[in-house]
Amino acid sequence: MPFLPTSKAENNNNPFDFICITGDAYVDHPSFGIAIISRMLADDGFSVGIIAQPQTDNDYLRLGTPRMGFMITGGNIDSMVSNYTVAGRKRSDDAYSEGGIGGKRPDRAVTVYSRSVKRLLPEAAVIIGGLEASLRRFAHYDFWADKILPSVLADSGADILLYGMCELTVLQLAHRLKAGEDIKTIRDLRGSCYLCTPAETPLGAVNCDSYTRVSSDKKAYAVSVRKQYDEQDEITGRRIVQRQGELMLVQNPPQRSLTQSEFDYAYALPYMKSPHPMYKKGVPSIEEVEFSIIHNRGCYGFCNFCSIALHQGRRVQTRSIDSVVDEAIGLTERPGFKGYIHDIGGPTANLRAVSCKKQLKQGMCKGKKCFSCPNLEVDHSEYIQLLRKVRALKSVKKVFVRSGVRYDLVNKDPSGLFLRELTEFHVSGQLKVAPEHCSPHVLDKMGKPYIEEYEKFKANFERETKRCGKEQYLIPYLMSSHPGSRLTDAVELACWLKARHIRPEQVQDFYPTPGTISTAMYYSGIDPYTLQPVFVPKSAEERAMQRALLQYYKPENRRLIRKALLIVNRADLIGNKPHCLISDNEKEKVSAPGNKKHNQKSPKSKQKQNKNIAEKRPS
Repeated sequence: MPFLPTSKAENNNNPFDFICITGDAYVDHPSFGIAIISRMLADDGFSVGIIAQPQTDNDYLRLGTPRMGFMITGGNIDSMVSNYTVAGRKRSDDAYSEGGIGGKRPDRAVTVYSRSVKRLLPEAAVIIGGLEASLRRFAHYDFWADKILPSVLADSGADILLYGMCELTVLQLAHRLKAGEDIKTIRDLRGSCYLCTPAETPLGAVNCDSYTRVSSDKKAYAVSVRKQYDEQDEITGRRIVQRQGELMLVQNPPQRSLTQSEFDYAYALPYMKSPHPMYKKGVPSIEEVEFSIIHNRGCYGFCNFCSIALHQGRRVQTRSIDSVVDEAIGLTERPGFKGYIHDIGGPTANLRAVSCKKQLKQGMCKGKKCFSCPNLEVDHSEYIQLLRKVRALKSVKKVFVRSGVRYDLVNKDPSGLFLRELTEFHVSGQLKVAPEHCSPHVLDKMGKPYIEEYEKFKANFERETKRCGKEQYLIPYLMSSHPGSRLTDAVELACWLKARHIRPEQVQDFYPTPGTISTAMYYSGIDPYTLQPVFVPKSAEERAMQRALLQYYKPENRRLIRKALLIVNRADLIGNKPHCLISDNEKEKVSAPGNKKHNQKSPKSKQKQNKNIAEKRPS
């Protein structure tokens, strides 16, 4: 089946049932949420048109007025994250736009698109969803405005908000609209939010403090965020209400998870798996996913800085092995396939089994971390079987696992078989894992395991690498300036890195994205689950010093590092001894960044540099 229509002519000038508006370029691939939603609607008999990245009034109007409604998403990434760096600088690039060129999606795209449709076609129903809408469904802290903003449903003027991975919710809504129901009266749909008058507020709901209250009371905001997370389980989750000015926001309980057969069906639809041919310069984001396969969704890891728990949920859903193998066979038949499947993963690659049997009947435990629970069930057997079947396919040379791996789960596997096969068959020279930090109290605020788990995994990885006679490296993801991290903690992490000869090329400065637990800490200075104060590094200078310390080896960071070390009384780390972070020689000569001779490296020297950056040093 070809791409879905992007013009009236492609639909014989008939009105569409639904028109989907997206902040991304139109890429018909199941790693794009709008592709799944539009394909499911089309397969169910609805006519669907696509408007990608509208800029003008004519763009919004070019497909006419839909019979049932507009479905609007900001795209795969929150538009503000897509448009701005953590330092607040406007990005010039956008991997989800043609040619990788930025500026094609507006700030707060869901709100802009919805308001535009309501202005131009006030009688049309507007349905918002996707990541941006999902994470902004309650009153939320917006890092770029540096204040609490109201629910995106109230701000955008849309009629209904569908949150989470909403395939089932979309189809249920579509059939009710087809049956003649008015969208303004549909108020019992799981996985949806709507606005009503205070007098119409349903009884028995969990009440979050109002937008007005949480805007002025940081503790109230932290408490509200905890309530929102605690009610996201499909079994135990209750209805939540929060006043938004003169109206009441109502979030209905979460939609149920897809069954495995439903999950398989969603990924078996006739996707073109490429950008629309109207994009002559291509869309860069397809490059990473074109020959990759998603086998799961959801994550019970529940890291505090991650949005997965609020959007996809903590309950892990998986596709069948046959479904994944069928997709792999399809990839081998695509033009450009060279024998390599770049990833078989998801939010966390090695989660296929449930965390424990209890969750199936009683739901996920509120506020608890499954990886620290004695009831955690560790089982990699099905994932191993899946990987074996795909790598046994005739045209497949190699299957990589590039999604995040929870190394603490690997450590708990008594058989050691998954690590053995991962190391021998599925690492592309470097395995990226995410210890994030080494300080225990910072890791507590992140919701991550202590560094000893990483050290244990590192030792086991090195042993298995040596056993199979390969040269492979661990690359750690690290984060600076997370709530709870003081300058002394950044110094501790820098010393930990120096002692292990780790030179990270990339460091993630904490980015307060909408809706996460960590963002609530950043704004309020309070841990939502303990209600205890949390230190938050907010000044630009302190954040710059923390980031510089993690890249202690870079000459351009010496000034900031020296200042940081003097502030925390660690002058002992300035000097020429092996443990020192920087030299005490102020006149040390450094080649300028623009020096051509300095920047050019032979292939041999590049290889040596990569070894220095990586952590693994085979004996």
